[in-house]
Parts: sequence; C-alpha cells; structure tokens
Amino acid sequence: MRNASMHHLNIAALLLCTATAGCSMFGKKAPATPAADSKPAAAANANAAPAAAKPLLAAPAAASTNVPIDSIAVIVNDDVITRQELAARVKTVAGRMQSQHVPMPEAADLQRQILERMIIERAQLQEAKEMGVRVDDSMLDRAVGRIAEQQKMTIQQLRDATEKEGTPYAAFREEIRQEIIMQRLREHEVDSKIQISDAEVDSYLAAQKAAAAEQFEDNISQIMVRVPENANAEVIAARRARAEEVMRQLRTGADFAKMAGTYSDAADALKGGAIGWRNPDRLPPLFAEALAKLKPGQVTPIMKSVGAFHILKLVDRRSVAEAQAAAAVQQTHARHILIKVTPTMSAYDAKRKLIELKERLDNKAATFEELARQYGTDSSAAKGGDLGWLYPGDTVPEFEAAMNALQPGQVSEPIETSFGYHLIEVLERKSDDVSKERERNAARNAIRERKVEEETEAWSRQIRDQAYVEYRADDLK
Repeated sequence: MRNASMHHLNIAALLLCTATAGCSMFGKKAPATPAADSKPAAAANANAAPAAAKPLLAAPAAASTNVPIDSIAVIVNDDVITRQELAARVKTVAGRMQSQHVPMPEAADLQRQILERMIIERAQLQEAKEMGVRVDDSMLDRAVGRIAEQQKMTIQQLRDATEKEGTPYAAFREEIRQEIIMQRLREHEVDSKIQISDAEVDSYLAAQKAAAAEQFEDNISQIMVRVPENANAEVIAARRARAEEVMRQLRTGADFAKMAGTYSDAADALKGGAIGWRNPDRLPPLFAEALAKLKPGQVTPIMKSVGAFHILKLVDRRSVAEAQAAAAVQQTHARHILIKVTPTMSAYDAKRKLIELKERLDNKAATFEELARQYGTDSSAAKGGDLGWLYPGDTVPEFEAAMNALQPGQVSEPIETSFGYHLIEVLERKSDDVSKERERNAARNAIRERKVEEETEAWSRQIRDQAYVEYRADDLK
C-alpha cells in the first residue's frame, strides 16, 4: 500500500489519538480488583460479572500441541482481548511502521501502547453498541469506495494492495467499519455538544490581530549583478567593480529604479527592480538581516551570494495586520453547465455536447439558463447553473483559471476538471474586503477544532476510566 497514504492505515491512527477514531491515548492502567491482586486469576474472576457473563476462549481438549493455545490478555467490561488478537495487531502495526520508516520503540513499549489502544477501542465500541450505532454493509461499501477513489485505485486494486501489505481484506473492512462507528459515536457524544459563543470568536480574532500587528512585511527592490558560473578571480573582481559603481551612484542621489534598469541582471530589472512585498521569513537570512537594519528609503550594502552581488532597497514596511486590512479580494459571480463523465457518457461525448451547446449560445438559439437547466448534471442545474459569488479557492484550480480568464458576459470553451466538462459564464465581478462573516466563520471553525480535540481527549479518558479492565498477566501491564 502506498506509504502513509490512508489515515486509517497510518500508525498515528493505530497508536495515537485521531479525530477519525475519536479517541485518545492514555497510559493509565485499569485499577485491579482486590480479588485479582490476592488470588490466582482463574479464582479471582470466578465471581466477576463481566467475565462470568459469557464463556471465555479456551483451547479444545484434543488440540494438537503444534497449535498455539490462545488465552485472554485483558478483560474489558463484558468482552475480552486475546493474546492472538494482540499479537496480530502488534505484527500489523510493526509492519506498517517499518514500511513507513517510522522509528520503532522497544517491543514491550510497542505492545503496551497497542494494547492500551485496543482497550480504548473496545470500550468505545461497546458504548456505541449500547447506543445503537450501526454501520451496515452498504454504508461500508460506500466508505471503502471513497477510500479507493481518493487513492486513485479500483476496489480490486485496493484489496490487492491491502492483502499485499499483510492485512486480510475482511479485516481491513472491519477496521473501516469500526472507525466509522467510533467517529459517529464521537460526533454524538462530543461534536454535537460543543458550543461557541460570539464572545469567544471576538476574543480569538482580537488575539489574531494582536499577533499580526507584531509581524511585518517589507516592500523591496533589488539590483543584482550576476557572476558567471566558474568565473575566475579577474571576472569576479570586474563584477564587484560594477556593483561598487552602482553603489557610488546611489550614494550621490541616483534613482534606484533607473539604476536597476541600467545595471541589474535580474528578471525584474525593467520593473525598476521591484520584488514587491515579502515576509522576512521568505527571504534568505543574509537579506533579511540586512533589511532589518534599514528604514524605508534606505539601501543595503553590497551583498555577495553564490552567483551574484546584490543591493536591496527597502521601499516600505508594514505590519501584517495592515496588509490584511488592505487586501481586497476579487469575487466572481459565475454559472456553468456541467456534464459529468459516466459509464454512459464518455469524456469525448461530454465535450462534444458542450461544443454544440456553445454554438447554440453563440447563435442566440437558447439562453445559458435554459441549457443549464436542461443539460446540467449537478445541483446547480435547477438554478440555471448559477454558482453564486465565488471567492478565490472556492473552486478547483482548472475551473478557477478558466473563469478568471473570462470577461463578464463571456462564455468559455469546454473546460475539463475532475468533476467532468464545464461551460463557464462570468456574470459580474466585484472587489471587496474579505467578508467579515467569512472571517468569523474561519475563526469559529478554528475554535471548534481546538475544542473537539480537547473534549475528545476528556471524553475518551472518561470512557477508559469507567471501563472494567482486568489484565490477565503481569507482562501486559
């Protein structure tokens, strides 16, 4: 299987807390009962309700001595984890860690971590069962199908890759089923109960703005005198002399932009050497340190890099908060006609159909809205293909690039994306400050993610602490 490609196969999903599994990793051991501490295991649990409620695994009397005898590793409420189950999970996890080149802990530590993870899983699955959380086969099939699609595989390819990795396909499906069950349980027990007040959003935004106010960006221009590769000392000296002549003229009042156009070897020379706004973190340390000492309007000394001499000018400086306030976002009101590629609609036929529709639009034989309602294959078809106002990043890159190239009222040629083929029409555009509501929604989502993580940890610890857990061997504690 592709290394680190699926979250449910990632080692973090097996050893650590993941949002998908809805659990947390704790090193706490279940409190042992006095009986378990003072009597042999079999006698100590003779009266334990969880263990007595159902028969425990035992080897058949006539079993061959060559067949490993399974035994109970841990009792979790009214269920058990056997040593064979634990050994199989350890083998699977160790194999995945090795394939992903993840450093391996000591064998005893690895086993302890995995066993604790299995205990939490069992306790959560029991909780889900009591609440009636179920995942039927059709739902599981759709989930596995989505995983295969995300990995750009067929179901059979996914099955082959899983089994090649050493995990039986049936076991793989059960892993996914359990993850979905635990995710739904977490959504019910944690996510649905999280509330975020307007005051929390206000406080978050204020903290973000305060942090941004301490960060800054520099508007810089450059003059670069290139040094040829493998240049000898004489050539290097001549290039330095050229840079020193530039510096001499700058010190006597020469215009930086004019000097860049005359002497600079950089691609931005004919733009006056303008590089634009840059965060110091995005600059080479040599440049960032020199610029930090300047005030707007000043220039750096000559700096030598591997292949050139540089002179930078600090044109202006602003806080990140100011940059954000000044940023205007272009919004585009667009509509489209999407024809999806399906087993009954090939890519060739979808594109050809849209070419025909484009000709009808060009000939005024129909309106865009009419054709979208008749031929569109997505939810926007009922609205005449109207997608509303779109911000940058709201659509896939191919769609956005084609849309940005259009003038209002112009219709594109057929454009291919992962969704199918589109005809795109731009209705209008506007530039506006980043929507306050959008900003608040982003803040609310960030707060929610933090709260979900915190509350999931607390909820998982509570389930773990409330579970009856009995270790059947000292080496497992």
